[in-house]
Amino acid sequence: MPDIVAMFFVLGVVSGLMKSDLNLPKAAYETLSLLLMLTIGLKGGMALHGNLSLGLLQEALVVLVLGFAIPLLLIPILRYIVGLSDANAISIAAHYGSVSAGTFAVALAYTMTHQLETAGQVTLYLVLLELPALLVALGLYQMKNSARGEFRLMHLVHETFTNRSVVLLVGGLLIGALYGYDEGSQVTLLLTSSFAVVLALFLLEMGLVASETLRKVRWEDWRLLSFAVIAPVCLSFFGIAAAHLLGLAEGTALILAALTASASYIAAPVAIRHAIPEADIGLAMLASLGLTFPFNVLIGIPLYHQILQWI
Repeated sequence: MPDIVAMFFVLGVVSGLMKSDLNLPKAAYETLSLLLMLTIGLKGGMALHGNLSLGLLQEALVVLVLGFAIPLLLIPILRYIVGLSDANAISIAAHYGSVSAGTFAVALAYTMTHQLETAGQVTLYLVLLELPALLVALGLYQMKNSARGEFRLMHLVHETFTNRSVVLLVGGLLIGALYGYDEGSQVTLLLTSSFAVVLALFLLEMGLVASETLRKVRWEDWRLLSFAVIAPVCLSFFGIAAAHLLGLAEGTALILAALTASASYIAAPVAIRHAIPEADIGLAMLASLGLTFPFNVLIGIPLYHQILQWI
């Protein structure tokens, strides 16, 4: 049986495909996403409290290398095998090089349900993987459009670091690391204890959004759709290999694998829409939210766990 929170995603997809009138008010969805990001940051920070070490720097460097390497490897595949234009290949590579906070949250819930040992720095992985792919994408795009390069680069860096998800993740991480589990528990206990409920409602809305995307599937997009299902499994091995190299605990390794297998559908579309106006964001959302996200939630995360156990 899939994890119970994943079933809320299924409920959303089925309701959307049936054209039910089920919907979450926009204000409710906005509140849920903010609470989710803040709680993820707090949980990671509290686990880091009193546990900072030089080994953490080594892990951070390896994760950053992954963030830069994955989009560079994907661009030629998307350009010459999937057959996309330069702009769309760079755009989708940026989405798949960046990460999904929703997938991270599901993977974190999975490790909690299965009582897998998970280190607090996994939230740091999420933050570190958010930026490199976007910088790579813009850098390559600007090689073709160099006249506006410096301004657009600084604009993207500012936009990425001030993105509300990044602000809440980093802010929660710092607050949690400063106060730990005991101090400030009158605030943190309520947030962390309701994590699964918030995630379930968030996934319900994501299911409704994914169903809208799936209704736009066209037969001529079959190569991109195939990529969206095959790529997560292939990309998970980057996270698994890095985890093996670093000697990470089972739960930590699973989350890193889930992150490298994921694709952004929140931060990346906002950044790429401004950075690469020629790119079709609808194609990126179809792949990342319409197929890769459901695949990871329903099949991918348990599969990556099974692969880790085999290894």
